[in-house]
Formats: sequence, structure tokens, C-alpha cells
Amino acid sequence: MNSVPPSGRAALRRHDREILGLALPAFGALVAEPLFLMADSAIVGHLGTAQLAGLGVASALLQTCVNVFVFLAYATTAAVARRLGAGDRSAALRQGVDGIWLALLLGLLVVAVALPTAPALLDAFGASATAAPYGTTYLRVSALGIPAMLIVLAATGVLRGLQDTRTPLYVAVGGFVLNGVLNLLLVYPAGLGIAGSAWGTVIAQWTMAAVYLTVVVRGARRHGAPLRPDLAGIRASGRAGVPLLIRTLSLRAVMMIATAVAARLGDADVAAHQITLTLWSLLAFALDAIAIAGQAIIGRYLGAEDEAGARAVCRRMVQWGVGSGVVLGALVLLVRPLFMPLFTTDQAVIDQLTPVLLVVAVTQPVAGAVFVLDGVLMGAGDGTYLAGAMLVTLAVFAPVALLVPTLGGGLTALWWTVAGLMMTTRLITLALRARSGRWAVPGAVRA
Repeated sequence: MNSVPPSGRAALRRHDREILGLALPAFGALVAEPLFLMADSAIVGHLGTAQLAGLGVASALLQTCVNVFVFLAYATTAAVARRLGAGDRSAALRQGVDGIWLALLLGLLVVAVALPTAPALLDAFGASATAAPYGTTYLRVSALGIPAMLIVLAATGVLRGLQDTRTPLYVAVGGFVLNGVLNLLLVYPAGLGIAGSAWGTVIAQWTMAAVYLTVVVRGARRHGAPLRPDLAGIRASGRAGVPLLIRTLSLRAVMMIATAVAARLGDADVAAHQITLTLWSLLAFALDAIAIAGQAIIGRYLGAEDEAGARAVCRRMVQWGVGSGVVLGALVLLVRPLFMPLFTTDQAVIDQLTPVLLVVAVTQPVAGAVFVLDGVLMGAGDGTYLAGAMLVTLAVFAPVALLVPTLGGGLTALWWTVAGLMMTTRLITLALRARSGRWAVPGAVRA
């Protein structure tokens, strides 16, 4: 006999509809974004190995620049959703406009640094003498699209805060198609080579930014929100993003340490590690989609001063996260024999990869809970705690990971520290905060 009363079942169904309605389009947008790089790589790869190598290093630099500023999306989502929940759409849009102005300013600053230092950056990241000229060309042209990329991040946060994840999906898919067409035309018929690939991406990025700005500006005008820069609002957006920046840098440090340790283990180990990271990233897109839904929904509930509703949807989302992790883990186990041959036929790499994928599979439920709780606390604007929790996680992870080669451990041991120790530490810190209830601060603005 079902112990959940009819009213409770109705609430669960309502939460499920909200979660799925936001998470599914968010997943599509997240998957569409890395397709930009895949399209560039596929097209540039036919120009030659040196061009592809230059693209690889330059694109890694660009992705690092953009990922560091992902707080533009996260912090904006939470702030906009709170004001929406409070019933003040004009203030929500004004907050979003402040975030977009901050993104533009940061983007221009990055361009000013990247253009003159491009050759030195390529050299620091290990580009060879043959690849460096191509990488420098690609980086200098592509840097002109960084302001657009950051505007897209902030504007995506605005729309997510307004409970709209469909528009970002449409824009991402349209941008991917435009990028592919422009790359093909500019690289080959126009004869621009790797510069054509960069220009195609820049044009696609600015087109996406223009679409987002059109949507946000129309909404702002409709609801009487000012569009001019507000220094106080921009500073507030920046302050809200600092803790999330610390969190992001700490998380990237974890992955960089893991890659550095894998490189010390041997060629087969680092090759298997890179393949595992590819799969890990794909799984993260699915789980992050639920987290994005959490950011938007939790912020709205707290803005409406519905603490009970926020706690209830938090519990339901954790169930979704764990359940999704179970499903994803099972899929990894099922497709493992088919997945590995797609990347390598080297038996030494496959031997390293087989047990590592098992580790990834069995830890997915933990990862699911971590992603969801991370999104819940972001939606609540609890960035300071998230920054501290990630620093604790880094302090726990780093010495253990660095000891793996010294203690004779291999790649499987390293991935137990990544998927096991690191994610479990994050789960403990996030779950303790979630259970305390101190994250659920009601109001249009987090006090």
C-alpha cells in the first residue's frame, strides 16, 4: 500500500514536471556546446597535423578562459530566480542586465590580455614549433569572440533564472549549425585555413550573443527594467561571483592534478585517463542538467519565501540525482565493451581502461547526489560555503592523489581518488550543509 498521501503524490508530480521541464532542454544545450570544438577539430584536421595540434592547444586555452567565468551563468541564475520568485520580474531582468554588463567588461579585459600574449601562452602550454604559429593565429582571432562567449554565459543565466531553458537550447543548436557551415565555407572555398575556422566560430558566437541580447532587451523593455550600466549592480554581480570563481578554480585544480599524476604513470595510463575524462564529461552533462534545474527552481522558491517548498524540491531533486546516477552507471557497464574500441585498439590502454570504467560506473550515484546538491546551494546563493567546501575537498584530494605513484598505485587507484575520495568528500560537505537548512535563506535578495 502506498504510504504517500494523494496530496503528497500530487506535489511530487508537480516537482517532477518542473525538474524535467527545465533539465531536458538544459541537457540539450549543454551537449550542443562542446560540438563547436568537435566541428572545428573535424574540419581543421583535414588541413594537417600541425594545424590540428595548434587548434588543440589554442582551444584548450580558450575553454579554460571561458570555464573560469562560468560563475556568470550560475550566480546570475540564482539572483534572477530569487527576484522572479518574489514577483518582481523587472528587478529580475535588471539583475540579469547587470550580469551581462559584467560579462562584457570581463570579456574585453581578457581580449586585451590574450591578443599580445598569444605566442607566450601557446609556448607555456607546450605547443611545438610547427604547431605554435597555427595556434597563435587561431587564438588571436578566436579571442575576439570571448566577450560574446561570456555574454552568452550571463544571458543563459538570465533565462535559466526566468525558468526558460528552451531558448538556450534553440540558440545552442542554431549556433552549432551556423558554426559548422561557416567553418566549411571559410576554411576551404574561401581558403582562409585555420583562421577561417576561428572566424567562423567568432561569427557564430557573436550571432548567439546577439540573439540572447535581443531576448533580454525585449524582456527588459517590456517590464520597465533599465538597460544602462549600473556600477553598483555590476559590482554586486562581481562580488556574488567571487566565491563561485574560487569553487571553479579549485575544481579545475583537482582535474589538473589528476591529469599530471596520470602522465607520471606512463603513456598507456595517460591515454586511458584521457578517454575516461571524455566519458566523465559526457556523464557530467546529464547530471549538470538536473543541477541547472535546481539552481532555477530553488532560487524561485526562496525568492517567494517558500522555505518548505525549497526543502521539498531539494529532497526530490536528490532522488532524481541518485536515480540518474544509477541509470548512468548501469549504462557505462553495459556499453563498456562497445565504448573502448571507439577510442583505441591498443590492448595496453584497454587493460588500463577496463577497471577504471568500473570505478566510474559504481560511483555515478554519488556523483548524481553531488551535482544536485551543488546546484541547490548555487540556487540558494550559498556561494561562500561552496567555495570553502571545494577548498576542503582539494586539501583532502591533492595529497592522496600525489601519493598514488609513490605508493605504487596505478590509474585505477588514481580514479578511486577522483570518483571515490573527491566526490565522497564533496558529498559529505554538501549533504551536511543541506541537512543543516542554513542554505534556505528566504527573500528576493540573500541577506
